[in-house]
Amino acid sequence: MTPTAAPSRDRSEPAPGSGPLLAIRDLAISFEGDRGERVTAVDGLSLTIHDGQTLALVGESGCGKSVTALSVLGLLACPPARIDGGSIRASGRELLGLGEADLLAVRGSEIGMIFQEPVSSLNPVLSIGDQLVEAVRRHRRIPRAAARDHAVALLKQVGLPRPDAMLAAYPHELSGGMCQRVMIALALTGGPRLLIADEPTTALDVTIQAQILDLLLALRQRNRMAILLITHDLGVVAQHADVVCVMYAGRVVEYASVRDLFESPAHPYTRGLFSAIPRLGARRPRLRTV
Repeated sequence: MTPTAAPSRDRSEPAPGSGPLLAIRDLAISFEGDRGERVTAVDGLSLTIHDGQTLALVGESGCGKSVTALSVLGLLACPPARIDGGSIRASGRELLGLGEADLLAVRGSEIGMIFQEPVSSLNPVLSIGDQLVEAVRRHRRIPRAAARDHAVALLKQVGLPRPDAMLAAYPHELSGGMCQRVMIALALTGGPRLLIADEPTTALDVTIQAQILDLLLALRQRNRMAILLITHDLGVVAQHADVVCVMYAGRVVEYASVRDLFESPAHPYTRGLFSAIPRLGARRPRLRTV
């Protein structure tokens, strides 16, 4: 489906003459089942992200959102996964088929990623400082002392208190929200132009969720990044996204600007998602299911 055109240019539209940061075309991914059969996880997905945009990839669990994100950075385990077709281009460069050395140059430097579970994504036996300094030195090739100063600056940028002291802390000593801020700092070490945020507020309480999302928005504006935001929360989409790509059963069923999607959702699945949103004061004993 092609995005619905808006009457006048808004945030969802790229600047004239600008090429896409990420262009996925007809991506198809399958997994090997227990009996050797192929199970389709992503079926012909296409999307485009331009500089400064936030594109929200929306859908229920298991629809292929995270699989799509992992495929961009070549992080799918193959086998059992297999990319059956399509194209993934970052700033015009084809990523599918790149070797590990070339993908390492893309990861973090061009495209950063925040994973779903911040606590389990951090190394439990290394301090926050060791993990950040290692990442900074990998991307920037600078002495350890300079990398440490840069790590402190990153922790300050993501709003962590006492960043100097934070370097000595271990993941188990931090709250979930603090670990997520560390993960964001790690994703920024290479200065990427595109940040993939895969359910960045999972398992966080509502107040911390809002803080993390506001932080991502501020970082997007400050660092002039684009964001691929993977979520199932339409409230988050309304506040933080410019363009929405709705997935169902591995396929894109709707692709539009936030304004167009919320004003006139076209696909029955999208309308079902809206009808399932709890509303204050509504006399409904049971939520509608999709």
